[in-house]
Amino acid sequence: MREALLLAEEAAAAGEIPVGAVVEHDGRIIGRGRNRREECKDPLGHAELEAIADAAKLLGNWRLTGCRLYVTLEPCPMCTGAILNARVEAVVYGLDDERAGCCGTALDLTKLTLYRKPEIHRGFMEDECRALFAEFFHKLR
Repeated sequence: MREALLLAEEAAAAGEIPVGAVVEHDGRIIGRGRNRREECKDPLGHAELEAIADAAKLLGNWRLTGCRLYVTLEPCPMCTGAILNARVEAVVYGLDDERAGCCGTALDLTKLTLYRKPEIHRGFMEDECRALFAEFFHKLR
């Protein structure tokens, strides 16, 4: 999660909402991502999607079985769909997203019976994630 926080800080410095994500497999990071929607003018520029694509490329497989995704903010509907489709085993995130979080806060897409339900671990390093978001949005005001 510390690496995800560093990526989130990088996103914030670039004017992006501070979301960073890493995919871990067998104790090593195999995928990294940060928000790039503004930078790339791309609605798909979410940290989770970038980290998942990076990991899949490294593994040479779209199935990320045995992988854990660490992310600073609860994944949105699009990212949760990607997590399910990629067969990510576990999602570890810092902050609940009351408006768009789809791992149990606003909605729980992980309950779809179409796929195996990933383990969900919420509130990991929550204080650090909350501080990063508070600082980012304070600077915007």
